[in-house]
Amino acid sequence: MVVFDATATLFMLVATALVMFMTPGLAFFYAGLVGQKNSISIMMQSFAALGVTTLLWVSVGYSLCFSGDFHGVIGNLDQAFLLNTSSSTAAPVSSAIPLYVFFAYEMMVVIITPPLITGAFTNRVKFGAYLVFLVGWQLFVYYPIAHMVWGGGLLQQWGVLDFGGGIVVHTIAGMSALACVLYLGSRYVRDKPQNLHMAGIGMAILWFGWFGFNAGNAYAVNSVAVVAFLNTAISGGIASFVWMMMDWALEGKPKFLGFLTGGLAGLVVITPAAGYVTPAVSMLFGAAAGIICYLAIAMKNRRHLDDALDVWGVHGVGGILGIGLLGVFASMGVNSLGANGLAYGGPTFLGKELAAVAFAAAFAFVVTYLILFVIDRVMDVRVPKEVEVSGLDMELHGEVVYGD
Repeated sequence: MVVFDATATLFMLVATALVMFMTPGLAFFYAGLVGQKNSISIMMQSFAALGVTTLLWVSVGYSLCFSGDFHGVIGNLDQAFLLNTSSSTAAPVSSAIPLYVFFAYEMMVVIITPPLITGAFTNRVKFGAYLVFLVGWQLFVYYPIAHMVWGGGLLQQWGVLDFGGGIVVHTIAGMSALACVLYLGSRYVRDKPQNLHMAGIGMAILWFGWFGFNAGNAYAVNSVAVVAFLNTAISGGIASFVWMMMDWALEGKPKFLGFLTGGLAGLVVITPAAGYVTPAVSMLFGAAAGIICYLAIAMKNRRHLDDALDVWGVHGVGGILGIGLLGVFASMGVNSLGANGLAYGGPTFLGKELAAVAFAAAFAFVVTYLILFVIDRVMDVRVPKEVEVSGLDMELHGEVVYGD
């Protein structure tokens, strides 16, 4: 009988549960930022991923990401429906933990990724079309990129690093969000946040879960997990403070929503580098997140792009920024399995990171746009104007937040 490391396995079980909790957290965060007539709709889009993505991951998703390799682009179906595995099979990333635990952990990561995109097209998309999009986006965007970066594909073979998902999660979600906004167009009704208390609770859950999201990628209780945990806390805190001060300086008042958004940006930017940089450097990541993502959203607003909940500015720009900074500040003194960035004499590594994130961003944007185009030929993706005006909750789901 195979005996796994009990401490590492327990650690990964806890990290998996933390990452699972992030999806309901995202649902609450987004629901608080939309109008009352659309909050059930956007929560449904997050919660639905817990069902649809689980089915897809068990059937083909895990195998396409982490089993075999087809020309460095995608895996195979040898482990579809968990074939050729058992509770004694070791994870591909570490012989100390079971494959089943790794399977569950990565499933929670993919579950939360496409719902990030929904904040960009809130109030505009039919639920049936969204479910089709949820499947298509994972098959044609997430799985290839995850395999290329994490599953032994061509980018990983090339030496590209992405500790927690700067490319695999945030960059591709953010750029896909931009594609959705450009394809769908603007909302007819731009409602105001219905409940910042709810958004605050949602962000608190996301922040709490993010420690599992980042530290869990060490797959063990070791110095890398500790550094990733601490870097997550530092970058998120610094970014929230910087964003608040940006609001105060440029708009005259420190804003609660700005503080929440800044914290989110800081968590996004540190994610690809959490296990590869020093805690002192993570302060720079947080400060850069608070400034650059703030300015990206300001530019988006000037251009009147209706990315309703700033998915592109936070996740897209934040993911790209984090990968770029990783290319500069990665240190093998922190993680011997990493690389040395530009600041430590590794200019080639920076070039690889920038090339990889540029490729992933372009790939996600183009393929997402094509997915929407194809779905729109079969069924209408966008709800009619009258449905949007009256609110998606009652029209699509027959439910309201507050009953009689």
